[in-house]
Amino acid sequence: MNIVVLDGFTLNPGDLQWNDLLSLGNCTIYDRTSIDDIVSHAKNAEIILTNKVSLSRNILAQLPKLQYIGVLATGYNIVDIAAAKEKNIVVTNVPAYSTPSVAQTVFALLLELTHHTGHHSNEVRKGRWSQSPDFSFWDFPLVELQGKTFGVIGFGNIGQAVARIASAFGMTVIISSRSAPTSQVSKAREIFPNYVFTDMETLLKSSDVVSLHCSLHEQTHLLMNANRLRLMKSSAYLINTGRGLLVDEQALADALNTDRLAGAALDVLSIEPPTKENPLLTAKNCIITPHIAWASISARQRLMNTAVDNIRQYLNGSPINTVS
Repeated sequence: MNIVVLDGFTLNPGDLQWNDLLSLGNCTIYDRTSIDDIVSHAKNAEIILTNKVSLSRNILAQLPKLQYIGVLATGYNIVDIAAAKEKNIVVTNVPAYSTPSVAQTVFALLLELTHHTGHHSNEVRKGRWSQSPDFSFWDFPLVELQGKTFGVIGFGNIGQAVARIASAFGMTVIISSRSAPTSQVSKAREIFPNYVFTDMETLLKSSDVVSLHCSLHEQTHLLMNANRLRLMKSSAYLINTGRGLLVDEQALADALNTDRLAGAALDVLSIEPPTKENPLLTAKNCIITPHIAWASISARQRLMNTAVDNIRQYLNGSPINTVS
């Protein structure tokens, strides 16, 4: 089998091993592939692995040998699934590999918003503590999480992991899952009796922290728009480690700059890398990290292991984690 990895660098910038993948066939690994180079890189591929390189209907039509696409992520909207089905190309993804890392990142961001640890450490290095007349100083309000209300929008694996951590901080957890059927919500209420399940409007009005964990689709595109942001408390924080297009970035920047929201922290943006014109880059009290919630070495190793196992099972005639 001819295996081609189109954009392997983010998965493995050098701290993991490709050995298990190399054992499965004739393997070519590209760190990155531009749109113009997809066909030339993959023209002989029977198996393609891709993270962010899009495989459109037009591209798939130019890859006659292709039998299998392994998406190196949970989301698979980079592949034209309908076109893949028409060509009998199996498409797989890697579910749930990043859950612990993303949940951890949510609280890394929240703790920075509430305690500004990095900022205060930098001020110490600048000499401000040495020059202080007091034994202690701070120049941002320090916010305690215990007793606050944590709203989770989307209650899949990551949403559930985040809710558990919020509970451990002594926070009241409320959940809104727009896409979940009533039967699933009823079951969740039984499994998680300490959480409050409510509608979106109530969650936004009640929460001190809102964390986004829903998938991106037509109903959730720009979910956090100006109208919904106005429902939030002026003292509240918004965290997005889900998808950039869940948030109307201009509306969020406006809310932050006019103090209608206390702060926001985002690990994802609508365009990545962002353009210099992105209004959040200069917004008040806005923390932005460069899409790293998924990228701990443990999470990437799980991703690598599952991607290889997906191929192995496909070659054995029993494909798993299929999305087409």
